[in-house]
Amino acid sequence: MWSSCNVKVRDFWAGTSVTLRRCLKVGATMAKSKFEYVRNFEADDTCLAHCWVVVRLDGRNFHRFAEKHNFAKPNDSRALHLMTKCAQTVMKELEDIVIAYGQSDEYSFVFKRKSNWFKRRASKFMTHVASQFASSYVFYWRDYFEDQPLLYPPGFDGRVIVYPSNQTLKDYLSWRQADCHINNLYNTVFWALVQQSGLTPVQAQERLQGTLAADKNEILFSEFNINYNNEPLMYRKGTVLIWQKVGEVTTKEVTLPAEMEGKKMAVTRTRTKPVPLYCDIIGDAFWKEHPEILDEDS
Repeated sequence: MWSSCNVKVRDFWAGTSVTLRRCLKVGATMAKSKFEYVRNFEADDTCLAHCWVVVRLDGRNFHRFAEKHNFAKPNDSRALHLMTKCAQTVMKELEDIVIAYGQSDEYSFVFKRKSNWFKRRASKFMTHVASQFASSYVFYWRDYFEDQPLLYPPGFDGRVIVYPSNQTLKDYLSWRQADCHINNLYNTVFWALVQQSGLTPVQAQERLQGTLAADKNEILFSEFNINYNNEPLMYRKGTVLIWQKVGEVTTKEVTLPAEMEGKKMAVTRTRTKPVPLYCDIIGDAFWKEHPEILDEDS
């Protein structure tokens, strides 16, 4: 009797499996349509394997945005810290980013050489980074600009660049930091001439036309008693974001012996977070201090 029952149960499940397989096959066939051919027009934008993938974002028309929102000249620390907060948010979402570098209204994000995020599709890299950054900019705006309402949403354009070697990646980051120094030195002198000497923007531009770095430093020192080397590193070097272990102290209620019941204690936990550094990345010292950034297996 029991053997006969077992045979019936087995036959029932076997029949059910066949029916289920047929339904799935029919469903898969029905999911397709005559319009599916349009997928063939999608371009293959897969980034080369074993290369560093860099996504660089730039603020769209940020000169106007800065004017409308009363940014301090030549540098607004609130705006720079907000940019860094947005970059940290991107790095927390995409942990394959090993280093980021930002200055003014731009930020560059470097993905691991072996990263397979989004199957290495350039469009996915760029759109995810750009959308996460832009939405974070709006989300955290009030944390940095308490008295300045956001008048309209900012925009950021992005590009994806692929670098085949450690040296080309280091040269790219060196280029961005050198650009930071050149632009900041010019802006520091320019706005000193406008704000302290009373020149118009056109007159200040004419005064600086053809000047070299030494000339600009001399103007700052002789006319405004400003030693450019004493300006904040964040302005002169930009911001570098790398992953570092950070001890966080939190207060929480923990299980304790009866005589200490109900008391709270400070608990320290170590977490890895994107930490901002204001330092030189053109020389070798930074890379020797942080070899894990370029490590193939980091």
